[in-house]
Amino acid sequence: MSTAHLTIDLDAIAANWRALDRASASGVQTAAVIKADAYGLGAKRVAQALARAGARRFFVAAAEEGAVVRQALGPGPQINILSGHMAGDTDMIGDLDLTPMLNSLDQVTRHLEALPGHAFGVQLNTGMNRLGMDEMEWEAVAPYVLDAGPELLMSHLACADDPDHPLNEHQLARFHAMTDGSGVPRSFAATGGILLGPRYHFDLTRPGVGLYGGRPYEAALPVTTLSLPIIQTREVAAGEPVGYSCAWVAERPSVIATLAAGYADGLMRTLSNAAILWDGSTPCPLVGRVSMDLITADISHLTEIPRYLDILGPHQGVDDLADSAGTIGYEILTHLGARYSRRYVEGGA
Repeated sequence: MSTAHLTIDLDAIAANWRALDRASASGVQTAAVIKADAYGLGAKRVAQALARAGARRFFVAAAEEGAVVRQALGPGPQINILSGHMAGDTDMIGDLDLTPMLNSLDQVTRHLEALPGHAFGVQLNTGMNRLGMDEMEWEAVAPYVLDAGPELLMSHLACADDPDHPLNEHQLARFHAMTDGSGVPRSFAATGGILLGPRYHFDLTRPGVGLYGGRPYEAALPVTTLSLPIIQTREVAAGEPVGYSCAWVAERPSVIATLAAGYADGLMRTLSNAAILWDGSTPCPLVGRVSMDLITADISHLTEIPRYLDILGPHQGVDDLADSAGTIGYEILTHLGARYSRRYVEGGA
């Protein structure tokens, strides 16, 4: 089967990081979130590009992800583990100099007993109710934990992509109440929090999806192009169906292209009869069901049959495709399949 090509623009990722660094308040350090294999784009190459751009602090979800980034970057940059210090991770955290963000009393006990003197941070729950210590828990252990010298106190905004949501101000007030006077550097803002303004920036911002061209950072440079090869074309008469369950029926004589990608490659079935592919600047509707390895598109209006159609590119970013699928850009990015031939562009290459 012909191979679909996923092009990842490392220069665009670096430029997006620099822009969000400039958008962070003066004196604030800007980290980079590269969890989930850098949102599906390859943690090793992305981390190296961001390090060359000036990033010195990285956030990943789990210690195993931290190991990949440490191998890519070598000693020096700080690698923060958002899931904290999990049982069984002690050797990896210690040997690879990873910095866990401790989320619970159990994690505090585990870390301070197993790795005394090893760097750590603390994650606090200010209203998202996902990770982090609640206010009463924190009050009970704060003197003990602060005496051990955490490197960071952090929390996470639940509704930063909606600037007018009242939870933003509520969480900000709780974060102040839990951390003011601690003397410890603080972090509250991911991409959406940066865009909310300097009151949310504190000492460290940690952009994630904005680096990869996603909302809510509308000024982001596009990062990904996904070109799908046409395997076969056929003429379909009016009234004939295309694909499983006769989900699309030609209203007129049509030329249908079959392309090499499907839901096994991260193109969700909800894109059926909804997505658009592109031949340069010319849109071509996806018709029929998305199947495991194949999709079909109506190219009746093209004067020549192209080798490829783009489903991600300058005319359709990850959020545009997500809108068609009824999901979010994060899910599109992290579902990009292993079968794609990946090409990294950097330095004008």
